[in-house]
Amino acid sequence: MFDEIDNRLRLLELKCRRPVEHLLAGAFRSVFRGRGVEFEDVRPYYPGDDVRTMDWKVTARTGEPHIKRGIEEREQCIYLLVDLSASMRHGEECAKRQTVAELGTLLILAALKNQDRVALILFTDQVELVLQPGRGRSHALRIMDALVHFEPAGRGTDLAKVLDTFERMARKHAVAFIISDFFVEANRSQLQALACKHDLNAIRINDASARSRLPRGLLRMQDAENDTQRVVDLDVKSGANDGERGALLREQMVDGGASYLSLDAGGDCVEALAGFFLERQQRASG
Repeated sequence: MFDEIDNRLRLLELKCRRPVEHLLAGAFRSVFRGRGVEFEDVRPYYPGDDVRTMDWKVTARTGEPHIKRGIEEREQCIYLLVDLSASMRHGEECAKRQTVAELGTLLILAALKNQDRVALILFTDQVELVLQPGRGRSHALRIMDALVHFEPAGRGTDLAKVLDTFERMARKHAVAFIISDFFVEANRSQLQALACKHDLNAIRINDASARSRLPRGLLRMQDAENDTQRVVDLDVKSGANDGERGALLREQMVDGGASYLSLDAGGDCVEALAGFFLERQQRASG
């Protein structure tokens, strides 16, 4: 099968596998732990065992003390909710899309390394593609192929619609990564409702290079998603405005119960994820 894999996918897998195995997989496991303990069997009680684990029914039936033995409920389901709107496909060498592919592959490989199942939802102003939860290398390659090659029909962005789809699919607790440039706002009440049941993580992909290339003065600009045009005064510091928008988005996501990461297109995805995982660990332990 490996010989039939697209060369681009092969290079992407090779690039991401080493940092996952040596850095990200352990951090991923520490941050996204299973919920509770799953019953496995019972065994006789030994002095020093926690009496809170006593199985009183088996004890009464056998006349000998027994305790319940459990294993950590480790397996989780990881959902990638990936924005493929026109703004995510716009820019020099499709830098946002390339960053999304690398970022997604790192998350996929880290999840599969920990025996988690992974699902994918690609969206624009409609749900474009759904790959149900699964595990294994062939499943990972299907998701990677979609991240790299899938061509969506829509151009806009509808976060509410993809979150509704996620809610219908994820009946049990799940970990969701929403990857987008977030040019539209998420509904805070919808986020809060989902965050009560699931672990939500918002990753914003920024086009920093586009900001640095902008000229000064008045410029007519066209929205990549809906073709509307307006005149923008570029003498106003766009970087400052973008920073304010990023700070507002972080506040909205945190208030909605989601963790937040901002990453420049073309940036170091490994470093960004490692820092994100470390921040979450410190917040949990603090």
